[in-house]
This record gives sequence, structure tokens and C-alpha cells, in this order.
Amino acid sequence: MSPKAVTLALVSLLWAALSASPQTSPGSKDQAEQHQRLADQYLRQQRPDLAIPELKKVVALDPGNVEARANLGVLLFFSKDYKNAASELRAAVQAKPDLWKIQALLGMAEAQLHDDSASCRDMQAAFPHLTEAKFQLQVGRALIDNYTAAGDLDQAATTVSALLAANPTDTSLLYLSYRLYSDLAGRSMLTLALTAPDSAEMHQVMARELARHGDNDAAIQNYREAIAINPKLPGLHSELGDLLYHSEDEKLKAQAEAEFRAALAVNPADERAVFTLGQIAEQNSDVKSAYADESRAVELAPNDTDAYTELAKVLVLMNRQDEAQKMLERAIQLDPTNYAAHYRLAGLYRQHGRTDDARQQVAEYRKYKDMKDKLQKIFETMRVASGPKPASDDDGPM
Repeated sequence: MSPKAVTLALVSLLWAALSASPQTSPGSKDQAEQHQRLADQYLRQQRPDLAIPELKKVVALDPGNVEARANLGVLLFFSKDYKNAASELRAAVQAKPDLWKIQALLGMAEAQLHDDSASCRDMQAAFPHLTEAKFQLQVGRALIDNYTAAGDLDQAATTVSALLAANPTDTSLLYLSYRLYSDLAGRSMLTLALTAPDSAEMHQVMARELARHGDNDAAIQNYREAIAINPKLPGLHSELGDLLYHSEDEKLKAQAEAEFRAALAVNPADERAVFTLGQIAEQNSDVKSAYADESRAVELAPNDTDAYTELAKVLVLMNRQDEAQKMLERAIQLDPTNYAAHYRLAGLYRQHGRTDDARQQVAEYRKYKDMKDKLQKIFETMRVASGPKPASDDDGPM
């Protein structure tokens, strides 16, 4: 779409939101209407350069005409006359404060004039009310630039999250989100290091970073130091337990259960601890305890797809296939990329003679397993751990 067409489209959207109530004398009103008709004609001909002078005459004759001021402001903005555009847009907003598109455009004009405070204020006020996707995206990006320039990373991150909710696969937004949250994490870590370098929280942060980069021995040491400082710090025992549980060192792995039980002593609602204790019980052939723990995990985190997958695994061991099937179907509903759930559901469908459904689940399993393997290679290339493999990760379909 050409710049002129974009301008005309936006003007038409704004007109729909306005209701003019001119307060003019009969003679001035007739003149204003004549100039308005000419402006309309020029806009239909895609000649905003000719429409602008006519709208200026309308505003001169009828300063209270909100519609004319708003549309003049829009045309001036797209003509890059930001100073005069801001003046007209501001007058329209002051007369009719719920003109959210106009206020957002005012903020963008103010940004061009380097009036950062006013720009942020106007775009921030308008942004939650914008419903047109492309315009919301444009304003949101401008608002993020404003926040970032001011060093307000929290507000920038909140805004990019709102944009991602409407544009979840936009690669530029995904990168921007990654960058902002990485910067926030880095800033928090630096502040923590400066204010409390010997705290349990600092050791916990160091442990998480070391584990993320694959240095598990150093991570375990930092978790232990954190626990020595504050054994009741939420999450500590559970994070250490998770690292131990997925260790290839059997001696370390054997220490995981004690950490998860310590985690529950600090927080009885620690779903990750309950979930993994269920896995440990299953591995020890304690099906009754495994069922109790995995059921509790689902209760604590009803949107945890892994919890449903593991509970289904236990239900199969208890010969309760119908219930297991429901658990797996729920897991996939929550997360269609859960390839372990697709794998197990394929086996259950095959047992029930649902060959076509089983074949479809096998295809889904292979698709998402392949995606996970590719991601794993990327993480390995980056020398960053992608996290522990799910316990229900199987080698292939039944």
C-alpha cells in the first residue's frame, strides 16, 4: 500500500471515531462545509497535499471542529510536518479525550520532536485501547523505543509481551523480548552482586547460570553454599534436587530425593518436588506412592503438561488405560509439542484398535521430536544447556 493510501486509510478510520459539533455562524458554517467538501474530494483523489490547505481553512473558520483538526493532524503527520501535526492532534485530544488513535499518533509526532516525556505519556495512555493490529504494533514498537531510551526496561518488557500475545510468531518481537529479558536479568544479577555478593540469593543466581552453561559441578557447589547460608530459601532445594536427579553420576543422583523432601518441608506446595518424587517412586516400583505424588502434582499445577504425561504413565502401570488416555489427551491439549505424550497416546490408541489415530500420533511424535533434537543441537552449539531431558522421553513409538 502506498504512503498516500495508508494516510487515507488511517484518516477514514479516524473519521469513524469522531463526531463533529461545529459551533460557527451560518456564513462561516457554509464556507467551512464548502472547504470540507473540497478536502473530501482531494482525499478521494489521493491528493493529501491539496486536502491539507482546505482542512486548514475549515479549522480557521471553525476551531472547534474536532474532526477537521484530527484529520488535518493525521495528514500533517504523514507529510512529516510533525510540529503542526502535534498541535492539531493535541487540540483534538483535548476536546475529545477518548480519541485513542489520535492520541497514539500524537505521541508518535512528539517522539519525532524529541519530546520524550509527552510522547511516552500519550502513547502509554492510548496503547491499551488500540484494537487495529498493525497500528497497535507500530505504536507498541515506538513505545518500546521510548522506554528503552529512558532505561525503563520493565515497561519495555511488559509492552513487548503484550505485542507478542497478538503476534506470537513475529521473529523481531521474539528477539526483542529475548534481548529485553536478558538485559533485565543481567541488570538484576549485577545489582545483586553489588549489594549482597555473599548472600544465598547470589549463590543461587550463580548456580542457575552455571547450570545453564553446563558447568553442573560448580552449580551444585553454589547451591550447597546457598543452602548453608539459608536452607529455607524457596526453590533452593528443588533446583538442586533437579540438577542431582538428572546427573549421570549415580552417587549424586541418589542424593536428589533428600533434596526434594527438604523442598517440601520448606514449601509443601512445591509442585516440581512432588512431581519428581513421583518419578523416583515409579522407578523404585512403588506405584502407589508414584500415583499419589503425580496426582498431587496435577492438582498443584493443572496446566503442567508433564504432570499429566507422568500420571498417565503410572495409570498404565495400574491397568487404568482409559484414564491414562484422558490424561495424555489433556497433556497434548495443553502443549501440542509434548512429543512424549504423542508417543504414549499412539500406543494406547493402537491397543484400542484406533489405527489411524495411532498413525497420526506417531507423525506428531516424530515432528516434534525432530524439532526438539534440532533445538538441542543449537543449544549445544551455543554451549548452553537446554535443560534436563523429560523422564518420559522415549526412543520411538510402540
